[in-house]
Amino acid sequence: MDDGLTSTDVNKNSKLVNQMLGTKPIVLIGLMGAGKSTVGRRIAQYLNRPFIDSDSEIEKAAGMPIPDIFETHGEDEFRAGEVRVISRLLTENNNAVIATGGGAFMNEETRKNIENHAVSVWLDADINLLFERVSRRNTRPLLRTADPFGTLKALYDQRNPTYALADVKVTSFDGTHEAVAAKAIDALATYLNA
Repeated sequence: MDDGLTSTDVNKNSKLVNQMLGTKPIVLIGLMGAGKSTVGRRIAQYLNRPFIDSDSEIEKAAGMPIPDIFETHGEDEFRAGEVRVISRLLTENNNAVIATGGGAFMNEETRKNIENHAVSVWLDADINLLFERVSRRNTRPLLRTADPFGTLKALYDQRNPTYALADVKVTSFDGTHEAVAAKAIDALATYLNA
């Protein structure tokens, strides 16, 4: 691993996290591009837990992709569906690692649900790294503006104080998904063992 953690460390930390959490889910929050889905899958593998992407679940429930939900029904309707889906995921999916969309944790009801039913992990990253990652594809409805970087920076500044309410903060970096996941499991082990 390129973050100084060995596979022995990851195995030891994974056992500790599973032992301390029991069936409580882990919920990943953070801005688009932080790696919630890709890193979340690796965390789930290390912990031998199911992985669920709330955005995929929202698309299934709506029967259409998220950009189409935004276009057809607007952001408010998307957010209302997001609250319902995440609430359901938290109560029906014990033991899961759940990746949420970037705006999910901004909703007070969702934050309370996560606080009451899960452990939250904020995957943070440098704004330039986030922009480099989200610029690879044009699938982000909120960034379809004349100034995508400015829009992302405004979201970053607006949302980070709320993301800081998460139980655990992990700074994502330009390394492998496995290395960031190992760092997240290490941070979870430290938090749970405090």
